[in-house]
Amino acid sequence: MNTTRREMLSAALTAAGVAVAPDLAGAQEHAPDHDHDHQAVPPDSALRVKALESLMVAKGLVDPVALDAIIDNYEHKVGPHVGARIVARAWGDPEYKRRLLADGNAAIAELGYGGTHLVVVENSPSVHNLVVCTLCSCYPWDLLGLPPQWYKSFAYRSRSVIDPRGVLREFGLPLADEVMVRVWDSTADLRYLVLPERPTGTDGMSEADLAALVTRDAMVGTATLSSPRGGTHA
Repeated sequence: MNTTRREMLSAALTAAGVAVAPDLAGAQEHAPDHDHDHQAVPPDSALRVKALESLMVAKGLVDPVALDAIIDNYEHKVGPHVGARIVARAWGDPEYKRRLLADGNAAIAELGYGGTHLVVVENSPSVHNLVVCTLCSCYPWDLLGLPPQWYKSFAYRSRSVIDPRGVLREFGLPLADEVMVRVWDSTADLRYLVLPERPTGTDGMSEADLAALVTRDAMVGTATLSSPRGGTHA
Protein backbone atom coordinates (compact mmCIF):
# COMPACT_ATOMS: atom_id res chain seq x y z
CA MET A 1 0.00 0.00 0.00
CA ASN A 2 1.32 3.44 -0.88
CA THR A 3 1.67 5.93 1.97
CA THR A 4 1.31 9.64 1.33
CA ARG A 5 3.55 12.24 2.90
CA ARG A 6 0.63 13.55 4.91
CA GLU A 7 -0.05 10.08 6.32
CA MET A 8 3.61 9.64 7.29
CA LEU A 9 3.68 12.97 9.14
CA SER A 10 0.34 12.24 10.75
CA ALA A 11 1.65 8.89 12.02
CA ALA A 12 4.78 10.56 13.41
CA LEU A 13 2.77 13.15 15.27
CA THR A 14 0.35 10.57 16.60
CA ALA A 15 3.24 8.44 17.86
CA ALA A 16 4.55 11.50 19.69
CA GLY A 17 1.21 11.96 21.40
CA VAL A 18 0.14 14.99 19.40
CA ALA A 19 -3.44 15.52 18.33
CA VAL A 20 -3.43 15.69 14.54
CA ALA A 21 -5.41 18.33 12.69
CA PRO A 22 -7.78 17.08 10.02
CA ASP A 23 -5.64 18.37 7.17
CA LEU A 24 -2.78 16.19 8.40
CA ALA A 25 -4.91 13.21 9.30
CA GLY A 26 -5.94 12.26 5.82
CA ALA A 27 -9.42 13.71 6.09
CA GLN A 28 -9.80 13.19 2.37
CA GLU A 29 -10.69 9.55 3.10
CA HIS A 30 -13.95 10.75 4.68
CA ALA A 31 -14.77 13.42 2.11
CA PRO A 32 -17.54 12.90 -0.44
CA ASP A 33 -16.50 11.54 -3.82
CA HIS A 34 -16.25 14.71 -5.90
CA ASP A 35 -15.12 14.70 -9.49
CA HIS A 36 -12.84 17.74 -9.25
CA ASP A 37 -9.22 18.54 -8.53
CA HIS A 38 -8.11 18.69 -4.92
CA GLN A 39 -5.62 21.15 -3.45
CA ALA A 40 -2.02 20.24 -4.20
CA VAL A 41 -0.03 18.74 -1.35
CA PRO A 42 2.57 21.19 0.03
CA PRO A 43 6.24 20.30 -0.48
CA ASP A 44 8.01 18.05 2.00
CA SER A 45 9.85 20.95 3.61
CA ALA A 46 6.60 22.80 4.36
CA LEU A 47 5.02 19.67 5.83
CA ARG A 48 8.07 19.01 7.99
CA VAL A 49 8.00 22.58 9.32
CA LYS A 50 4.29 22.30 10.10
CA ALA A 51 4.78 18.94 11.83
CA LEU A 52 7.67 20.23 13.95
CA GLU A 53 5.75 23.36 14.85
CA SER A 54 2.71 21.31 15.91
CA LEU A 55 4.91 18.97 17.96
CA MET A 56 6.74 21.78 19.78
CA VAL A 57 3.49 23.60 20.53
CA ALA A 58 1.88 20.41 21.83
CA LYS A 59 4.89 19.70 24.07
CA GLY A 60 4.77 23.23 25.47
CA LEU A 61 8.17 24.14 24.05
CA VAL A 62 6.86 26.97 21.89
CA ASP A 63 4.20 29.57 22.54
CA PRO A 64 2.21 29.84 19.28
CA VAL A 65 1.44 33.50 19.95
CA ALA A 66 5.14 34.28 20.40
CA LEU A 67 5.96 32.24 17.29
CA ASP A 68 3.42 34.18 15.24
CA ALA A 69 4.92 37.43 16.51
CA ILE A 70 8.43 36.37 15.47
CA ILE A 71 7.22 35.36 12.01
CA ASP A 72 5.33 38.63 11.59
CA ASN A 73 8.40 40.55 12.67
CA TYR A 74 10.64 38.99 10.03
CA GLU A 75 7.99 39.12 7.32
CA HIS A 76 6.88 42.72 7.78
CA LYS A 77 8.95 44.73 10.26
CA VAL A 78 12.60 43.90 9.58
CA GLY A 79 14.39 43.13 6.34
CA PRO A 80 16.27 44.78 3.49
CA HIS A 81 13.48 47.31 2.99
CA VAL A 82 14.50 48.90 6.31
CA GLY A 83 18.12 49.34 5.29
CA ALA A 84 17.00 50.53 1.86
CA ARG A 85 14.92 53.29 3.45
CA ILE A 86 17.93 54.46 5.45
CA VAL A 87 20.13 54.50 2.33
CA ALA A 88 17.52 56.39 0.32
CA ARG A 89 17.15 59.00 3.07
CA ALA A 90 20.93 59.51 3.10
CA TRP A 91 21.03 59.92 -0.67
CA GLY A 92 18.37 62.59 -0.62
CA ASP A 93 19.33 64.45 2.56
CA PRO A 94 23.00 65.47 2.87
CA GLU A 95 22.58 66.45 6.52
CA TYR A 96 21.06 63.09 7.37
CA LYS A 97 23.90 61.36 5.51
CA ARG A 98 26.43 63.30 7.58
CA ARG A 99 24.70 62.23 10.80
CA LEU A 100 24.43 58.63 9.59
CA LEU A 101 28.15 58.36 8.89
CA ALA A 102 29.04 60.10 12.15
CA ASP A 103 26.72 58.10 14.43
CA GLY A 104 24.78 55.29 12.79
CA ASN A 105 22.72 54.41 15.85
CA ALA A 106 21.50 57.95 16.46
CA ALA A 107 20.68 58.46 12.78
CA ILE A 108 18.64 55.28 12.36
CA ALA A 109 16.84 56.06 15.62
CA GLU A 110 15.52 59.20 13.90
CA LEU A 111 13.62 56.86 11.57
CA GLY A 112 12.37 54.66 14.40
CA TYR A 113 14.98 51.90 14.18
CA GLY A 114 17.56 50.66 16.63
CA GLY A 115 19.62 47.68 17.64
CA THR A 116 23.23 46.60 18.00
CA HIS A 117 25.87 49.33 17.68
CA LEU A 118 26.00 50.25 13.99
CA VAL A 119 28.72 51.80 11.87
CA VAL A 120 27.84 52.94 8.33
CA VAL A 121 30.64 52.98 5.74
CA GLU A 122 30.31 54.79 2.42
CA ASN A 123 31.27 53.53 -1.01
CA SER A 124 32.83 55.99 -3.44
CA PRO A 125 34.49 55.85 -6.87
CA SER A 126 37.83 55.20 -5.13
CA VAL A 127 36.75 53.04 -2.15
CA HIS A 128 34.61 49.91 -2.00
CA ASN A 129 33.53 48.43 1.33
CA LEU A 130 32.82 44.77 2.05
CA VAL A 131 31.23 43.43 5.24
CA VAL A 132 31.96 40.00 6.71
CA CYS A 133 31.87 38.21 10.05
CA THR A 134 34.95 36.01 10.26
CA LEU A 135 33.90 34.22 13.45
CA CYS A 136 30.27 33.35 12.75
CA SER A 137 27.50 35.34 11.06
CA CYS A 138 27.06 38.62 12.95
CA TYR A 139 24.83 40.76 10.78
CA PRO A 140 22.46 43.77 11.12
CA TRP A 141 19.32 41.60 11.23
CA ASP A 142 17.11 44.50 12.24
CA LEU A 143 18.08 46.38 9.07
CA LEU A 144 18.66 43.59 6.52
CA GLY A 145 16.62 40.65 7.80
CA LEU A 146 17.98 37.12 7.86
CA PRO A 147 21.54 36.73 6.51
CA PRO A 148 21.94 34.80 3.24
CA GLN A 149 23.51 31.35 3.34
CA TRP A 150 26.66 32.50 1.57
CA TYR A 151 27.30 35.12 4.26
CA LYS A 152 27.44 32.35 6.88
CA SER A 153 29.62 30.01 4.82
CA PHE A 154 33.22 29.32 5.84
CA ALA A 155 34.42 30.13 2.31
CA TYR A 156 33.01 33.66 2.41
CA ARG A 157 34.09 34.30 6.00
CA SER A 158 37.68 33.30 5.32
CA ARG A 159 38.26 34.37 1.74
CA SER A 160 36.71 37.82 2.11
CA VAL A 161 39.64 38.75 4.31
CA ILE A 162 42.34 36.93 2.36
CA ASP A 163 41.20 37.71 -1.19
CA PRO A 164 38.33 40.23 -1.18
CA ARG A 165 38.81 41.17 -4.84
CA GLY A 166 38.60 37.52 -5.86
CA VAL A 167 35.41 37.08 -3.82
CA LEU A 168 33.86 40.16 -5.42
CA ARG A 169 34.74 38.89 -8.89
CA GLU A 170 32.88 35.68 -8.09
CA PHE A 171 29.87 37.82 -7.17
CA GLY A 172 30.12 39.42 -10.61
CA LEU A 173 31.76 42.59 -9.31
CA PRO A 174 35.29 43.04 -10.69
CA LEU A 175 36.94 46.21 -9.40
CA ALA A 176 39.63 48.31 -11.03
CA ASP A 177 43.07 48.12 -9.45
CA GLU A 178 42.89 51.75 -8.38
CA VAL A 179 39.78 51.13 -6.26
CA MET A 180 40.69 50.44 -2.64
CA VAL A 181 38.79 47.56 -0.99
CA ARG A 182 38.11 47.85 2.72
CA VAL A 183 36.90 44.80 4.63
CA TRP A 184 34.91 45.29 7.84
CA ASP A 185 34.69 42.43 10.34
CA SER A 186 31.40 42.43 12.24
CA THR A 187 31.13 41.24 15.83
CA ALA A 188 28.33 40.52 18.29
CA ASP A 189 28.62 44.10 19.55
CA LEU A 190 29.36 45.96 16.33
CA ARG A 191 27.62 45.68 12.95
CA TYR A 192 28.33 47.41 9.66
CA LEU A 193 26.12 48.71 6.86
CA VAL A 194 27.44 49.79 3.47
CA LEU A 195 26.07 53.02 2.04
CA PRO A 196 26.20 52.30 -1.72
CA GLU A 197 26.90 54.96 -4.31
CA ARG A 198 23.76 56.58 -5.60
CA PRO A 199 23.09 55.39 -9.19
CA THR A 200 23.16 57.92 -11.99
CA GLY A 201 19.87 59.02 -13.51
CA THR A 202 18.03 59.15 -10.18
CA ASP A 203 17.71 62.91 -9.79
CA GLY A 204 14.17 63.89 -8.88
CA MET A 205 13.16 60.40 -7.73
CA SER A 206 11.16 60.09 -4.54
CA GLU A 207 12.61 58.47 -1.43
CA ALA A 208 10.36 55.45 -1.94
CA ASP A 209 11.51 55.04 -5.54
CA LEU A 210 15.14 55.37 -4.49
CA ALA A 211 14.67 52.74 -1.78
CA ALA A 212 13.28 50.34 -4.38
CA LEU A 213 16.66 50.45 -6.16
CA VAL A 214 18.64 49.39 -3.09
CA THR A 215 19.47 45.70 -2.64
CA ARG A 216 20.59 43.71 0.38
CA ASP A 217 23.81 42.66 -1.36
CA ALA A 218 24.72 46.29 -2.08
CA MET A 219 24.36 47.06 1.63
CA VAL A 220 26.74 44.17 2.42
CA GLY A 221 29.14 45.22 -0.33
CA THR A 222 28.93 42.26 -2.70
CA ALA A 223 27.09 44.27 -5.36
CA THR A 224 26.70 47.76 -6.76
CA LEU A 225 23.49 49.37 -7.95
CA SER A 226 22.24 49.98 -11.46
CA SER A 227 20.57 53.15 -12.61
CA PRO A 228 16.94 53.06 -13.78
CA ARG A 229 18.29 53.31 -17.34
CA GLY A 230 20.27 50.11 -16.84
CA GLY A 231 23.64 51.79 -16.32
CA THR A 232 25.86 51.52 -13.27
CA HIS A 233 26.65 53.78 -10.39
CA ALA A 234 28.49 57.02 -10.96
